[in-house]
Amino acid sequence: MRTIYTVVLTLCILIPVRAQEKSATRVYENRLTPIKNAAPLLNDHPDYIEPIKTGPRFEAPILINDKEADLDVRAWRFSYNARGIVEVPNRLQAKATAIIVVHPWGVDDGQGWQSPEPAGAAFHCTPFKNKLTLKHMQDVVNPFLKAGRGSVGLVGYSLPYTRDPIRKKLYRSVGHQPSAAERKQGAKELADKLGSFAYKGQALPEKIVVSADKPVVDYFKQFPGLDATAKFNNAGFWELPIPVAKPIEVAERDLAFYDGDGYPALRDYLKKQGIRHVLLAGYSTDMCVCSTTAGYKNLRQDFNVFLVGDATLATFPGHDTPRFATSAAVAFASIDLFITQLSWVHFR
Repeated sequence: MRTIYTVVLTLCILIPVRAQEKSATRVYENRLTPIKNAAPLLNDHPDYIEPIKTGPRFEAPILINDKEADLDVRAWRFSYNARGIVEVPNRLQAKATAIIVVHPWGVDDGQGWQSPEPAGAAFHCTPFKNKLTLKHMQDVVNPFLKAGRGSVGLVGYSLPYTRDPIRKKLYRSVGHQPSAAERKQGAKELADKLGSFAYKGQALPEKIVVSADKPVVDYFKQFPGLDATAKFNNAGFWELPIPVAKPIEVAERDLAFYDGDGYPALRDYLKKQGIRHVLLAGYSTDMCVCSTTAGYKNLRQDFNVFLVGDATLATFPGHDTPRFATSAAVAFASIDLFITQLSWVHFR
């Protein structure tokens, strides 16, 4: 089902480099110098992500040092073998860098796509959680995009499905740059399409028939923790065009990528544009940000990927805050991925 994104947990995947893609090599001196009295990591937005305070911490030599570098990105990763966190400075060429936001879905944001009542689920699955996520976009992600847009080679968003006639008019995509008239028409069509849908599904079951020997099995079969099917969301809900969320101010030259086109299309386009580095943000850290088309499990095969830890939110079932779930998801990703944060990204 296209609305469900499977989380595949893998550790330490080694991707062989094809001979034709090999470039000049150098010997990297992996010197780890202890850092004393280090400040907590991811401490800039504690309302959204719990700071990481573990030790020990080490400083390593610069890893990426591009010619004509104009973007400083300090990053860290966790190593069980090093017994701690390793921090690495990097100097990147901004024009060889893309900022990609994974799945900034526009639900409950005033554009018309809504969480179905009384029990439907979409995006972060409840109106309260979606409201908090939209605030994160406004407070954290949109300012980050505004700060970097004039410097980086590309700002992009990954969206579900393939390009439909409405979103084709709204957003620039590979092979199409909409005119101002198209954007205006697309906005009208989006409002009409989303506004005409009945956001009404079934209510929760009042009675559940269970067996004598396996009542728990029967209970969860009939009343799961997440059912985003037509039963609760209404038929046709997932066929609606999902827009970029309203708090993100999409610029004319920003680009929309679609999951349905597959990773090779995304990879090949980025390489054609001279992109070698990716600053990755988005939703949800534990699912879409790692495992969808523009997720880091794909991108890290071909690009230098830095997950911007405080510009992402994990799913947070059972909590009224994403702080702990996001911190845990970012920490898990750091085993095989560099993590940065907004205050560590400096455009010169």
